Amino acid sequence: MTDEHERMMKANQANWDARTPVHLASRFYGLDTSLDPERWFAAWEWEDLGELAGRDVLHLQCHLGAETIAFAHRGARAVGLDVSEASVKAAADIAGRAGADVAYVRANVYDAVEALGGRQFDVVYTGKGALCYLPDLDRWAATVAQLLRPEGRLYIAEFHPLLNSLGPKPAEGEGSELLLRHDYLGRGTAVHRNGRYTYTDGPPVEGATDSYEWMHGLGEVVGALVGAGLRIERLRESDELPWPRWPEMNRTPSGWWRLPDSSPRIPLLYGLLARR
Repeated sequence: MTDEHERMMKANQANWDARTPVHLASRFYGLDTSLDPERWFAAWEWEDLGELAGRDVLHLQCHLGAETIAFAHRGARAVGLDVSEASVKAAADIAGRAGADVAYVRANVYDAVEALGGRQFDVVYTGKGALCYLPDLDRWAATVAQLLRPEGRLYIAEFHPLLNSLGPKPAEGEGSELLLRHDYLGRGTAVHRNGRYTYTDGPPVEGATDSYEWMHGLGEVVGALVGAGLRIERLRESDELPWPRWPEMNRTPSGWWRLPDSSPRIPLLYGLLARR
């Protein structure tokens, strides 16, 4: 990783530290009312993940750790890892109040092997806005391979690159039209954002507002995993999101949101299962 990438990732770390109090108080996460970690999962994620009781599960880039708690509730020995000190402290507090036995570790995802003392896992989980903060997917995939036991599984439930191209959150002045606003294929360069508001409701971010994202197409993700020696077992695309990105979206029986039948049916999320 280059010195410039190091600088950008440190900026992201500071930005996530600054975002954390906003997210803790937001209606989006709803932590001031009740904790329902299952609402962040599609039913097909649980189908793909299979039985987790008694398994060692690592959640990379866990932020507030809601999904990590869901793994613990299903009987897994769950560990969450995130680069933000504020996020890790908040996640530990949330898990404690939920009575969930979860361990949280603060580390850059690229340093996860060392930060976890070489421990290996049955399942590594990541996604829903994680990969776009990583400049080097080859290094990430190699790290994941080291974190997995033989026959261990990686599961990615991530926003589809097409959604990122449309804009997962509308910028100021943007309408709700399905327009390509950003690259689908990454160019190896970062997209710089200076946002006073995050993807949630709530007050403006105080302090570090700069962040950097990298676009990764599905081909790049698959290529990085295959290059690290993992074999792809399943790849599915979904037209639902856990929140209404566009005002015309309709709530489905799953509790998630889908564009109306009058709109083009496009993938907004994908699930990828790979095995070491």
